[in-house]
Amino acid sequence: MKEFSISPNPKNPALSETLEGIDHTGARIRQPVVVEKPLTLFLNGQEIVTMMTIGDYPDYLALGYLLNQNMLRPDDTVTAVDYDDDLGVVVVRTDRKTDFEEKLKKKTQTSGCAQGTVFGDLMEKFDDIRLDPEARLNTSWIYELSRKINTQPSLYLETGAIHGCVLCQEDRPLIYMEDVGRHNAIDKIAGYMWRHGIGPEDKIFYTTGRLTSEMVIKTVQMQLPILISRSGFTAWGVDLARQAGLTLIGRAKGKRFICLSGEDRIRFDADPASVPDEERKHQRKSSQ
Repeated sequence: MKEFSISPNPKNPALSETLEGIDHTGARIRQPVVVEKPLTLFLNGQEIVTMMTIGDYPDYLALGYLLNQNMLRPDDTVTAVDYDDDLGVVVVRTDRKTDFEEKLKKKTQTSGCAQGTVFGDLMEKFDDIRLDPEARLNTSWIYELSRKINTQPSLYLETGAIHGCVLCQEDRPLIYMEDVGRHNAIDKIAGYMWRHGIGPEDKIFYTTGRLTSEMVIKTVQMQLPILISRSGFTAWGVDLARQAGLTLIGRAKGKRFICLSGEDRIRFDADPASVPDEERKHQRKSSQ
């Protein structure tokens, strides 16, 4: 795949709108802001969840959500994905008969913005997954990925208030998705990978969001061996990463990064002194 086979389109008028207000001096301004809208997901005839999303790639979001919630099996046959923009509804249809009434009763509140809930048995396959022990990560790739992703035109740079997730291979960003919630962005990539038969073995996952338990769980479920973030960690996220053998890197900005799990995969092939500091105009707030 070529670099940025899919990337954000900040000029898409459906994803943002310009509002009027004032700045800190009282001057009138026009500010672009990201749009969010409800999307209700049905699996066959059953309503599963309503998500707040920017509305792009609803098919990948729906498939990825179902995969990461263990409602869609990797070997399932999807017969159709129907999307109605006016109704804000996406329907995934499968050959296999599905019924998740009991599963839908078990919900756990999460820390993920714009995600709301995950189901109580989200970790039902977590302990059985084995990540590729041969995967490696060069420090030069970390620096190059940070530079390329951080300078790519995006909704974040236009509007803020949004998260990004990127599927990468070595130092090449491949698929870059954004959404109001980091979980939506990762689900879009999961759906894209499943739909196009992209394997996880030699891939790297990059996110702008916090390295929480949910982010680690979804990355492991997608069998991606390396997770990098511009933001920080939670203790449970680190514990789960260590349990799964996931390489977990946070605070990756400019020449700096911190690894709290899976450091044996890292090869130090670049001198940090040779890496320029990040330009202020491209710095993203780690709290987003």
